[in-house]
Amino acid sequence: MTEPRLAGRLQPLLAAAKGPGTAVAALRGDERAVLCRGPVGEDTRFETGSLTKTFTALLLAELAARGEVRYGDRADRYLPFRLPGPPITLLHLATHTSGLPRLPPGLLARAVRSGWLSNPYAGFSETDLLVSLARTRLRHRPGSRVHYSNFGGGLLGHVLARAAGGAGGDYAALLAERVIDPLGLADTDCDPNRPQATGHWHGRARPALLMPGLAAAGAVRSSARDLLRVLAALIAPDAAPSPALRTAFAEVQRPRLSVPRTGSRLCLIWNLRPRPDGALLHHSGGTRGFTAFAGFLPGSGTGLVAWTNSAPTPLAPFVQAAYGTLRALDGPPPGRVWTARV
Repeated sequence: MTEPRLAGRLQPLLAAAKGPGTAVAALRGDERAVLCRGPVGEDTRFETGSLTKTFTALLLAELAARGEVRYGDRADRYLPFRLPGPPITLLHLATHTSGLPRLPPGLLARAVRSGWLSNPYAGFSETDLLVSLARTRLRHRPGSRVHYSNFGGGLLGHVLARAAGGAGGDYAALLAERVIDPLGLADTDCDPNRPQATGHWHGRARPALLMPGLAAAGAVRSSARDLLRVLAALIAPDAAPSPALRTAFAEVQRPRLSVPRTGSRLCLIWNLRPRPDGALLHHSGGTRGFTAFAGFLPGSGTGLVAWTNSAPTPLAPFVQAAYGTLRALDGPPPGRVWTARV
């Protein structure tokens, strides 16, 4: 066995996690490394939180590649009613430029009843999503400003399910059919009843996340080994198993707009940070019991996944450490393969 230098460079990130269970995985060229601490392994399912939106973006790009939708389609083309005002397009939803607020009107009131500190989305259904949408006032004209929105991410998945001929609640099944199953992701889905790591908030165990009305914004669960497979496909789209997915993996990382005053760009959900030697794309996620990060540098074939089963804390030190680790990993691929558990 060759020297496990990649795994050694992941050790500080593993140590930085506060949760009782942590999984850190990376790829660089032909090298792979998976490190786990606590009662988790490379196939343990973690809640991904807003990393779910990267799957939703891939689903959008897959349907677009098949010609089933267009990025410029009005979202309400696939809804049971027309929205007043300027049109919101699918691209607006996938770039957080729709003008929708971060959360749907009425969700907070329902969350207080269903458990704001444990399961804030549990009482918000697909019907509630449409009712909220019909009475929502946009924060700004679609396309004019970037404003992060779980509402928009959840609505995008609802619309895509309808566009593919199903009901709005068929997002999970459509994602499995078009993305998860073709990629062979055995640990990935939106099912809160399958075994998964137990999340923690301030040291207390949390129940599995329920998101019936906004599944496309945060309900996906996945594992380190599955997300490494997704990152590998993002780095080398031509290796994806179908023409539509090959196109989709390339499309989700194409810059769509620049974010003012940051130097960053937005792709389809993915954040892109230009670097002198190539782009760095990243996204993070959090739930009441988990913190997640994924990022990759297609130019050098480098990617990183990091999870801990503890809720995000102020200033997101684990996410910041993961981002810094990914930047540090960038370099010529050494061509080794090594997996470890500590």
